[in-house]
Amino acid sequence: MKIEHRSWIDDAWDQPLPDLDSPTTLVLAFGAPGRAAPSPPLNDLVAAYPQSAVVGCSTAGEIHGTTIRDDSVSVAVVRFDKTRVRTASASVAGAQDSQLAGKQIAAELEASDLAAMLVLSEGLHVNGTELVAGINDVVDPSVVVTGGLAGDGDRFDETWVLADGTTESHRIVAVGLYGDQVEVGHGSKGGWDIFGPERIVTRSQGNVLYELDGQPALQLYRDYLGELADGLPATGLLFPLAIREPGDDERALVRTILGIDEATNSLTFAGDIPQGHHAQLMQANFDRLVGGAEEAALHATDADAEDLLVVAISCVGRRLVLGERAEEEIEATMDVLPVGAVQVGFYSYGELSPHANGRCDLHNQTMTLTTIAEV
Repeated sequence: MKIEHRSWIDDAWDQPLPDLDSPTTLVLAFGAPGRAAPSPPLNDLVAAYPQSAVVGCSTAGEIHGTTIRDDSVSVAVVRFDKTRVRTASASVAGAQDSQLAGKQIAAELEASDLAAMLVLSEGLHVNGTELVAGINDVVDPSVVVTGGLAGDGDRFDETWVLADGTTESHRIVAVGLYGDQVEVGHGSKGGWDIFGPERIVTRSQGNVLYELDGQPALQLYRDYLGELADGLPATGLLFPLAIREPGDDERALVRTILGIDEATNSLTFAGDIPQGHHAQLMQANFDRLVGGAEEAALHATDADAEDLLVVAISCVGRRLVLGERAEEEIEATMDVLPVGAVQVGFYSYGELSPHANGRCDLHNQTMTLTTIAEV
């Protein structure tokens, strides 16, 4: 297994693209929203790697090693020695298509030796919970499913996904890794503090929240945000929502806002907000956010790995909260990872990973790491 990483910065590659094209090569490209194809960096990748699986998505910030950039493209090129690579993609007109799209790509990739799936989804018109449910319905529980939802900075206007040589919105792509010699690890941690009273979701539909404790959800958020309410939905990233099933005190999922609807006084989240669940607002704790990234790295990797690709997917809300300290969280992951590990990734509108072990879930406001090595 050979790993190289490159960046497109200031309209040029920082180094020539490596000569690693093959049927067992995976090329991951995470680019600024304005870098959608046709554009020199993505066109270059498609031309340089005609035999390879070339996939990627738009971002709310590109991660390259311990650096966060905007208006760049961060690329990893991995040629496997003992692992097969395949891709599958599907379109989603809207959130209602999410589960079917998940089933479609999973069915296309499913095989007895499927070890892992890395999923990159459009970020605004998908229900991440339903997407994951569709995948989980098809693949064996032993398959590690991770990934993320594409970003568009803090604009929430349009995202894109790269697959089959082109970029499109309303698209999902997945990479399947096959064989018993590929080792995929994962870790996903948050670091937010809960505040305010715990409330009950009294009215919701899918990923749209209408009422908490019988009160209009949008108005409740406005009351908590005060002067920041004028910046919704972007400022809602600073105050995500923790949800948990009744009777389950151990496992909470975090949901982040994608949009608001003034007419219905509702909030649209990246994943489901089930009616009857408990919900509580969260706020930032700077040190715990950075510590959460470090914990994710500890959970994701075996320190004995010699050649290790690390795909770091962190939520845009974390970047907005951390501000100039944002690079501390990706420095914290590299401090824990083995020397020589190659880290690329992006800031997202949602993260896909098992909670700790088991089946994949949608997460928001986490640092989620996927580590890939051959043994």
